Amino acid sequence: MKLYKTTLSVVTAGLLGLATLAALPAAAEPKKPECIAPAQPGGGFDLTCRVALNGFAETKLLGEPMRTIYMPGGIGAVAYNNIVAQRPADGSAIVAFSGGSLLNLAQGKFGKYNVNDVRWLASIGSDYGVAIVRNDSPYTDLKSLMAAFKADPTKIVLGAGGSVGSQDWMKAALTAKAAGVDYKKMRFVAFEGGGEAVTALRGGHIQAYMGDAAEARTMLDGGAPIRVLAVFNDKRLPGKMADIPTAAEQGFDINWPIIRGFYMGPKVSDAEYQWWVDAFNKLMQTPEFAKLQEQQGLFPFNVTGQEIDTYVKERVKFYTELADSFGLIKK
Repeated sequence: MKLYKTTLSVVTAGLLGLATLAALPAAAEPKKPECIAPAQPGGGFDLTCRVALNGFAETKLLGEPMRTIYMPGGIGAVAYNNIVAQRPADGSAIVAFSGGSLLNLAQGKFGKYNVNDVRWLASIGSDYGVAIVRNDSPYTDLKSLMAAFKADPTKIVLGAGGSVGSQDWMKAALTAKAAGVDYKKMRFVAFEGGGEAVTALRGGHIQAYMGDAAEARTMLDGGAPIRVLAVFNDKRLPGKMADIPTAAEQGFDINWPIIRGFYMGPKVSDAEYQWWVDAFNKLMQTPEFAKLQEQQGLFPFNVTGQEIDTYVKERVKFYTELADSFGLIKK
């Protein structure tokens, strides 16, 4: 499934003055705003909240400072259950989610609640899957890796920072499928995180790492001895990774966007919900937001309100069908 086309409008900081603040209805403005990160400090959820915290602080679109509340468990399951059951009408709380959250939601790992039980608010950017090898690897493009994979699946070990059913496992399974290899026969090693996987790649213990574009860009900037064979997107990425071809360009239908964003409780009033939608729309038009996106390695995917609601529900439907095709849905 493709991401919607979005446009990032950059305006001068001078536009953010009293006129901007006055455009947001004061009556619906949140008191003691907080961002719930469904994990321990550090990592993707913390990063997502940090973009919101810093963005709203720098632009003064929030009258009060926002704080981060950490609520780890189940890649978002604990926070999801908490906001639906305990704080459904709390208009001051936004909760971070990721593509991994949606994948788990699709697999029924959020308990009795489903995609329709919250109000999807905004996305603040996206990342994309990539296939990474060592810079001295005999595989110089995705085609050569796929050819070797298909010829003998036992000789290609794929690694990533996630267990069976996770986003990283899915990227590996989709790679196997695109190569014409039964995913049940692929050799996959799950690591605690990307750092361990890269160490294994450097040591020759795995032949390819199913990582993320932002992570790869950081490694390349740091001089890591790696080669990125393909981006799992329908079009090339902007900036420093523009020279890396997509999987589609090389003849393989692998598309894996990794969205980051926020949702709210199901009983939040329309006025409070719309206040946040308007606030994010204004934030996304600022140079401060564009800078924060770049700093956190996110690519523009700035969508709010009904558009993000539609996207999330379509994505969960896609994930459900995908997970079912890989035998991950319990019946």
